[in-house]
Amino acid sequence: MSYKSILVHLDTSARAHPRLELAVQLAYRFQARLTGLFSTYVPPRQAFVVMAGTAGYYAGHERQRHEKAAALERLFHAELLRAKVGGQWVAADGYANDVVPPYARLSDLIVLGQSNPDDPESFVAEQFVEHVVLSAGRPVLLVPSIGTPRPPGKHVLIAWDGSREATRAIHDALPFLEHAVKVTLLTVHAAGDHPSADRIPGADIALMIARHGVTVDVRELNVANDTPVGDALLSQASELDCDMIVMGAYAHSRLHEVILGGATRTMLQSMTVPVLLSH
Repeated sequence: MSYKSILVHLDTSARAHPRLELAVQLAYRFQARLTGLFSTYVPPRQAFVVMAGTAGYYAGHERQRHEKAAALERLFHAELLRAKVGGQWVAADGYANDVVPPYARLSDLIVLGQSNPDDPESFVAEQFVEHVVLSAGRPVLLVPSIGTPRPPGKHVLIAWDGSREATRAIHDALPFLEHAVKVTLLTVHAAGDHPSADRIPGADIALMIARHGVTVDVRELNVANDTPVGDALLSQASELDCDMIVMGAYAHSRLHEVILGGATRTMLQSMTVPVLLSH
């Protein structure tokens, strides 16, 4: 099993180039075709129509956006040529939450960047990452907004709780797991937990993974009731020197708002290594 098509979202943020480099490395590893999808925040034209003297600002914003897109497109093709990876460039016009998911559904893996409140250029739409994770139907590899990203997958930490989402995440991550040097499967138990009788033990899902030629180290972690699961996962990833986390994404939509599960929310806000999210 392998990824044969990878999509990386690119914008005008400071982390776009490192994210592109990581996506190219993954495309080379899996011998996949890489699509560079350029989509940024586009201010609504209507807002400028009703404000006197702002038409020139909108035109200037559009001109800068096209100039930055052209520079990034040249960089994209240069990176593909250097790595001998096939691919295509797509510049999508429109609201990112509307135009990105249709392209994402045509890929085996989506590479996105974590939102960075210190970089306004990283904002492309409200709850953009959450929206893509929920609507694309494909696994999303989310890259941290800090640090220098290294190709993930040498030591993978799987967050396991027996749920549908966690099961889906494991299957979506199999190409990474099959290439990994080490895989750790972790179940976090709070002191007051009362697991259901039909909960699947970590050893059982590890046996399924092992049939793909993957050796899995199964661990159980007991934490206090007030310890967030997301914090426990990040702590274990650091302690075990993991370079990637695989987990199910727990969320649902209420009107125009995405309501995230606690562990998913923690990862999106505080991740320190790339996280593969699957819903």
